[in-house]
Amino acid sequence: MSRVLINVPKSCKKGDILDVKVLISHPMESGQRRDEQGQIIPRKIINKFTCAWDGEEVFSADLFPAIAANPFLSFSALAVASGTLSMTWVDDDGHTQTELVAITVV
Repeated sequence: MSRVLINVPKSCKKGDILDVKVLISHPMESGQRRDEQGQIIPRKIINKFTCAWDGEEVFSADLFPAIAANPFLSFSALAVASGTLSMTWVDDDGHTQTELVAITVV
């Protein structure tokens, strides 16, 4: 399981544009390096990230081997109604992780 830091306001006004910032702690091995014995280190990257607000997708990204370790993602979302931001990512091993953040819109 990856550690994650999420920076998003807990409350806002209806119609505000929220800046969402996500930092995911993940080693992100590109699959192009070799270990001490000369064997290729298998690729292990986060390859898909999605964010939904109460089930409606507001952002998604496909990631590739050039992405840095511990990727930082920043995007905006329009505040329409109170709800939950659901951020999900999947790595090459098939591990899926979801983090939830509640937001109150007044």
